[in-house]
Amino acid sequence: MHESEIITALKVGDKNALGIVYDRYGAVLFGVVLRIVQSPEVAEEVVQDAFVKIFRNINSFDENKGRFYTWALNLARNTAIDATSSSDFRNRQKTDQFDFVVYSHTHPATSSSVGTIGLLEVMNKVEEKHRTVIDLAYFQGHTQSEIEQEMNIPIGTVNTRLRLAVKELRKVFG
Repeated sequence: MHESEIITALKVGDKNALGIVYDRYGAVLFGVVLRIVQSPEVAEEVVQDAFVKIFRNINSFDENKGRFYTWALNLARNTAIDATSSSDFRNRQKTDQFDFVVYSHTHPATSSSVGTIGLLEVMNKVEEKHRTVIDLAYFQGHTQSEIEQEMNIPIGTVNTRLRLAVKELRKVFG
């Protein structure tokens, strides 16, 4: 099913279309969310919330403003950032600090899934200073203020680098 057909089906409330979206993008969204929340259990909850939001807010998606994948990725990313700022998340982090987390190389939705879609190769074509802000903002879920502090650069520079990075990525995707 072509992406425009999926979007049309979602807009009329077809839950089967949501399943197709999950099959196509679920692993990648999980990988991005996991990098932000640092907990597989929380990541699963956040991805589920993100898919509910995708289904409920599909009418706010505008094909003229960007790709569906980017819209869904940003929605999941923002949902993950919101989750990390909740008091429940902070309390869970305090109690989970003594748990041992085992990283599974065989889990289909770990950060390696980002590589399987070619994103790592594309990111390597972007200038390093731009790649760094993209990584911090989109894959680690940092706010612009946090990037400003971490990289020790003015927030205007953060904004400029993000804008230029997106411009570079558009050229690569051409």
